Amino acid sequence: MADPDPRPLEKTRTRRAVLDLLKQEGSLTARAMATRLGVSAMAIRQHLYELADETLVEYETNPAGRGRPSKHWRLTPAADRFFPDGHADLTTDLIRAMRATFGEDGVDRMLAVRADEQVRDYAAAIGDAPTIRTRLDALAEARTHEGYMAAVQEDADGSYLFVENHCPICVAARACSGLCRAELDVFRRVLGDEVSVDRTDHLLTGARRCAYRVKAKS
Repeated sequence: MADPDPRPLEKTRTRRAVLDLLKQEGSLTARAMATRLGVSAMAIRQHLYELADETLVEYETNPAGRGRPSKHWRLTPAADRFFPDGHADLTTDLIRAMRATFGEDGVDRMLAVRADEQVRDYAAAIGDAPTIRTRLDALAEARTHEGYMAAVQEDADGSYLFVENHCPICVAARACSGLCRAELDVFRRVLGDEVSVDRTDHLLTGARRCAYRVKAKS
């Protein structure tokens, strides 16, 4: 019996890698994606045009000096289905029902309980990590496990950018803005009094991701 053709599986893997890369890094050229994924630019372009036919990606053309304008590809809202949504409809319905039954005070109490549970869980994940970077790395791992596609970037001034490239509770957060306020407070509590944490990018204000500037207090 002949071995199955591996090409369809490899195509699926590459397409998924393209979607993940655009989700994590935002707008990219085909050549940049090819370099990161270790495949030819021609192959990446073929995948991109197929994904565009399915309305999963789109591009804008930017000037590139004296050469031809470059196409910078990005995800469309239709690609959201490939990333965790945290049972958005159910969560939104529950928030609406809680608000109707218990009022805003009831919703606030629910958020406070959730925040306390997150602090407990993240503190356990971080453990006795001794530095800001190791604490952030542990937090990023925990958040990625929850679907946030989190990463840590270190800047030249010694501060860090804690990035979340996906929000699995985005629909619920639109229905209850307190979820976002609570998460910022959770990060501050978990990372400790010796650091400052400020949100720099926010999905709900039109950014492609959420990001937080983290640095040691002087």
